[in-house]
Amino acid sequence: MEIIIKALQFILSLSILVLLHEMGHYTMARIFKVRVEKFYIFFNPWFALFKFRRGETEYGIGWLPLGGFVKIAGMIDESMDVEQMKEPPKPHEFRSKPAWQRLLIMIGGVLVNLLFAFLLYILILYTWGERYLPVENVKYGVVADSLFLNAGIENGDIIMSLDHNKVEDFGNIVGTILLDEVSSIQVLRGGESLSITLPPTFRKELLASSSKSFKRKSYLGLRYPFTGEVAQVVEHSSAWSAGLQANDRILSLNDQTFTYADEGNVFIRSHKNDTLSASVLRGEDTLRLAIPIGSDGLMGIYWNLKDDFEYSVREYSLFAAIPAGCKMGVERINGYLKQFKLFKEPEALKSMGGFIAIGSIFPSQWHWPSFWEMTALLSIILGIMNLLPIPALDGGHVLFLCYELITRRKPSDKFLEKAQVAGMVFLLLLLVFANGNDLIKWITG
Repeated sequence: MEIIIKALQFILSLSILVLLHEMGHYTMARIFKVRVEKFYIFFNPWFALFKFRRGETEYGIGWLPLGGFVKIAGMIDESMDVEQMKEPPKPHEFRSKPAWQRLLIMIGGVLVNLLFAFLLYILILYTWGERYLPVENVKYGVVADSLFLNAGIENGDIIMSLDHNKVEDFGNIVGTILLDEVSSIQVLRGGESLSITLPPTFRKELLASSSKSFKRKSYLGLRYPFTGEVAQVVEHSSAWSAGLQANDRILSLNDQTFTYADEGNVFIRSHKNDTLSASVLRGEDTLRLAIPIGSDGLMGIYWNLKDDFEYSVREYSLFAAIPAGCKMGVERINGYLKQFKLFKEPEALKSMGGFIAIGSIFPSQWHWPSFWEMTALLSIILGIMNLLPIPALDGGHVLFLCYELITRRKPSDKFLEKAQVAGMVFLLLLLVFANGNDLIKWITG
C-alpha cells in the first residue's frame, strides 16, 4: 500500500508539472501566432491513450511518462519532422519568427515551472505555516550513526554550529554539511564546548552512504528519553514469541535500566544471539520475560517515544507569505544548484536516481503539505534541468538562439537536426544510467 500511495503522488505531481511546462511553451507560441500542431502530456510513440483535435492542434495523453511535448510548426524538435523543414517557411512557423520571440517560446516552460514553485511556496506558508525544530531546542542532543560517530560526534552531543555558523533548523544540518563543504562541527558535550574537525574524506563517505539506498537514513537523529513503553510488537518476532505486547512497559533488561532510548537499543544490539531477561510492567502486574535476540540484534518492537521538543511554528498572512515564499523558492533553487558541485566526486554519479528514486521522496501516507512541497521542489528541478545546454532540452535550443542573437547567424537546419539526435541519444543513455542506479539500489538495498 505504501508503494501505491507514493506512486500515485508521483504520477499526479509529474502530470501537473508536465502539463504546466508544456502550457508555458504553448502559451508563448500562441502569443506570437505560431501554430502548435500537437500538445501532449507524456510521450505517445505508436499510440496515445487519449486524444482529440480542436482547431489546428491535436491534444492528447501519451502512455510513456518521460515528460511531455508540444509540436511547434517549423521547428526541429523531438518529433524529428525534417520533411516539414524542406518546405519554404510559412508565416505561422517557428522558424519565421524573430530570434527573441523564439527564445521566449523556448523558455516559456521553464518560466512557468519556476513561477509555479514560488506560488506553491507562498500558498504552503499561507495555508499551513512553517514548522521546524530549532537547533537550540534539541535538548537531549543527537543520536549519531556510525559515520558521524567515527568522525568524533558522540550520542548526546548538542550541536551548536557548523564552521562556527549557526544553523537554525535541525533538519538542515546534514544537508548543510554536504552542500556547503563544512569542515568542523561545534558541539556542547557535558557542559563543555568542543570543536570537532571532520576528516577530509567525510563528505565523500557521506555522499557514498546516501546513494546506497532509497530509504532516508537518519545520520543525526533526535535523542529521546527512555520510557520503556512498547508502541508495537512485530508479529513473529522474538519479542512477539516471548509474549511481549503493545502498551507493555519494559522496566529493565538484565536488570539494566536506561536514561535514553538509544542506550536501550545499543544494549539490545550488543546481545546478538543471546537471551535478555526483561522486567515488564503490564497494567499493575510486573512480569519477567525471556526474550531471545537474533543475529540481527533486533528484538522486534517499536518504542513509544516521548516527543516533548519545543517546535517553532511560523504563521503567515497572505501579504507576509509572498516575500517569505519567494525567499524559500530562492533558497531551494540555490540548494539545488549547489548539488551540481557534488558531481566532481565520483560518488555523486551513484546518487543519480530515476523514477523510483524520485517517487521515494514522497511520504508513505497522503499528506497534502508534503505533497505540495515535494511538487514545488520537483518543479524547480524540472525547470533547472530543462535549462541545461543539452540539445533536445529547452536549454539546448536556448543556447543556439543565444548564439544567433550574438553572431546574427542562424545555425543550419542540418546542424540542428544532428544536434537534436545527439542530445536525444545522450538523454536516453542518462535515463538508462539513472534508472540502472535505481535497480542496483533496489536489488542491494
